[in-house]
Amino acid sequence: MALYRVTARLKEDRAAELRRKLDDGSIAAQKPDGQEMADAFGRAAVTESGDVCWSETCYCPTPLAHERATVLDQFFDNLTTEPIEAYQRYEGRPFLEYLGDMVERSSDRQT
Repeated sequence: MALYRVTARLKEDRAAELRRKLDDGSIAAQKPDGQEMADAFGRAAVTESGDVCWSETCYCPTPLAHERATVLDQFFDNLTTEPIEAYQRYEGRPFLEYLGDMVERSSDRQT
């Protein structure tokens, strides 16, 4: 088991699908790492530069290999990982709030 600081850039055109998968529980239900990903998104923050930062536990020999293959690479670009000793809080806007606002703005533009 290892703990990582993750930094990535949200693919804005995929925001609505990510929000839907978080809301309907399909990410949290994914075994073995779904609940940790859902929890990690709850801890995530969006920095002033627009990067999303979060802490996540991983059991893969390659950092976040399964998470990237099943979820992260679908919704994020420029993903980097850095080993850390403990969960961290990051300065910035809460990611789930940011994600909700993005989806709302997108749906407003479509109406």
